[in-house]
Amino acid sequence: MKLLLTSGGVTNPSIHSALDGLLGKPITESHALVIPTAQWGHPACGPASVGRLVAAGPGSPHLTGLGWASLGVLELTALPTIGAERWIPWLRGADALLVDGGDATYLYHWMRVSGLADLLPSLPETVWVGVSAGSMVMTPRIGTSFVEWPGAADDRTLSVVDFSIFPHLNAFPMNTLEHAERWAADLGSPSYAIDEQTAIQVVDGTVEVVSEGLWKKYEGG
Repeated sequence: MKLLLTSGGVTNPSIHSALDGLLGKPITESHALVIPTAQWGHPACGPASVGRLVAAGPGSPHLTGLGWASLGVLELTALPTIGAERWIPWLRGADALLVDGGDATYLYHWMRVSGLADLLPSLPETVWVGVSAGSMVMTPRIGTSFVEWPGAADDRTLSVVDFSIFPHLNAFPMNTLEHAERWAADLGSPSYAIDEQTAIQVVDGTVEVVSEGLWKKYEGG
């Protein structure tokens, strides 16, 4: 799987160009499924925020509103009840999975329960476009300060990549560089703090930062 891990989505021409390159064709010729599941695990999200996401217009211009050839919704909490023979073909037919933010531990839980996590290695050409928690879920840990779901056992996630992500740098009062530095020190492992104009591209283990904004890498250890 090809990863485009963002804080705020496809927010500038550099990230847009990176996405086109990963897809191998324009967004307007690509088919996507949006995964809103992480939103249900975060107390700040709900029907209105999910509605803006799936409306695929002005409510979500940097993810679902990019002009995809087709766009569908893949809700992970429903998948265990409908049978893999139905939803796996939907998954394999998508060029991109657009995975929105919310709580990364909740998303991690439902990726495991639904079986999506086990299928990721069989999707080498699919592009995972993560936003906030949708990016963080691919990391080993998110840090306890980002856990909002009461059902989370801890802050561990999928470990698809070997670094952690601090999103929304300078976008909120509790997301300053000083907060990121304390967060990184607590983790003690490689990590990146990224703002809304930054993405981390990962293809075949090669990591590249794509940015028109602010970011910082922490080596950890």
